[in-house]
Amino acid sequence: MSAVALLWAQISLAEAEDWPARPVRILVGFGAGGGTDVVARIVAEKLSEVLGQPFLVENQPGSGGTIAGGIVAGAPGDGYTGLVISAGHAISAVMVKKVPYDPVHSFALVGMIASSTFVLMVPHNSPATDLKSLLAHISAAGGTARYATLGAGSGQHLIAEDLRQRTGMNAQHLSFATTGEVVAALVKGDAAFGLELYQAVRGPVSAGDLRLLAVASPFRWPAAPDVPTFAESGLEDFKYGAWYGFAFPGGTPKPIIDKMYEALERVLARDDVRRSLEVAGTIATLSTPGNLREIIEWDIKKLKEVAEKSGLGPR
Repeated sequence: MSAVALLWAQISLAEAEDWPARPVRILVGFGAGGGTDVVARIVAEKLSEVLGQPFLVENQPGSGGTIAGGIVAGAPGDGYTGLVISAGHAISAVMVKKVPYDPVHSFALVGMIASSTFVLMVPHNSPATDLKSLLAHISAAGGTARYATLGAGSGQHLIAEDLRQRTGMNAQHLSFATTGEVVAALVKGDAAFGLELYQAVRGPVSAGDLRLLAVASPFRWPAAPDVPTFAESGLEDFKYGAWYGFAFPGGTPKPIIDKMYEALERVLARDDVRRSLEVAGTIATLSTPGNLREIIEWDIKKLKEVAEKSGLGPR
């Protein structure tokens, strides 16, 4: 190691030993009360206890999360500005026309912190009891069947499009601005099925307004253990995880990344944190920086393929 490199290594180590010496700003690219915000606040509160400085969550919604991402990507890599990202980070890389950063290389990834799943849902009175019978029901409709998701180009829409492409179903998309409108369309019978995050629809499911036919996670979801995966339903390799992760600006010294990872490890091992995340419809899930990088790259590649086949482009 050269003298200059050794000096920088010593400086980085010293910074990590002192970090955090003041409050840490944590940006969320979506509004208060949403899934990313809830996960960020649960974890940030306990990070403050573990590391002895306030971790302050700040919402900067807009443009699919890319406004917050751009702020963090351009911030100093000193460990005092961080970003809680979600699967929307990969979706924005595909569907937002002008993303002001590289979704992987502009950040120093720390790791995944929680995960959820997307679910296939139908009205409570649907004749479909599983994926096979849903496809038969749609086929019998002769092209009049419709499916409901959040807006065109959303993650839910792209996943539903992948399902449509793989199964060859003849169904038309109904786009809505909110999950409540998606649920209402299903309950009224305006749509045969929908795709949404589990935590967003667990209320209507528990109330009996909707039924779940499949989960997109690679394993049965603990909160809905009786619902099969898509693979169990006959659609191999149809897996879409909803995840939440933590990142610093690119160039953040590795000792700070390591210290943050260790803090997250301690936080996510706590029973109260795990319970809070479960109440929010997620599971505490810690991954390495490398694992999170692979997930982001895989999601971008897969969603780009689906978007191109569907004729959907950046907006």
